[in-house]
Amino acid sequence: MNEAPQKEKGPRTNDDIKAAKVLLIDEHGEKQGVMPLAAALDAAREASMDLVEVSPNQEVPVVKILDYGKLRFEERKKKAAAKKKQKNSELKEIKMRPNIDTHDYEVKAKAMTRFFEAGDKVKVTLRFRGREMAHQHLGMELLNRVKEDFDEMAKVELEPKLEGRQMTMVLTPR
Repeated sequence: MNEAPQKEKGPRTNDDIKAAKVLLIDEHGEKQGVMPLAAALDAAREASMDLVEVSPNQEVPVVKILDYGKLRFEERKKKAAAKKKQKNSELKEIKMRPNIDTHDYEVKAKAMTRFFEAGDKVKVTLRFRGREMAHQHLGMELLNRVKEDFDEMAKVELEPKLEGRQMTMVLTPR
């Protein structure tokens, strides 16, 4: 087990390049032609930069003289920027009762609007207590009202359904 430690992913550099002949591109982006690997390494050392294998799968691998540390830094920066732009949508829950007052409904609707603008999904939960179970049609009417009020802003991902004493519906932003 005298193997060298596994190098991290990425292009091969300097002494890790195994090809006998390579097509060299200098630090200014100009083709220098096909040459032995040793000559390309000398040219890279002379420029005090690294020799990086850009296209290893060619008949004659293409190598470029550049600052490998700077290249890795730029790639990490791009990844971080892409990750920052990525939006993780959460599932927010709004709980209501079938006989909710108009002002209370408006407050809940305002919160739902905020959630949709932030790109989050909203789960509307309607809780029935006691004899309210006999009036499930009121709950269905309320969820249909929510559906209509947010028609432009959100679409229904999961239609209203009754689970025990709760009626739920999931909306996603458009």
